[in-house]
Amino acid sequence: MSTIRELLVELTGTAEYAEAIGDDADLAASGIDSGDLVRLVLLVEQRTGVEITAEDMEKLHTIADYEHFVAERSVAAGGA
Repeated sequence: MSTIRELLVELTGTAEYAEAIGDDADLAASGIDSGDLVRLVLLVEQRTGVEITAEDMEKLHTIADYEHFVAERSVAAGGA
């Protein structure tokens, strides 16, 4: 299970949601409210060390978006 899916399990308290949602499904449209999206961002930042700005959040809609964003920022930070 990907890091983002693991965080969704932690956030929702159930593995069923994280397992059922596709990588390209819009998280907000699939039942996660705005408060949970903010908590997801905070969890991502805490667990990965990748900072997500408000501008970045506007571009992050799917599990795939989060995974690509974290991977790109992790590589960029490692190369610095």
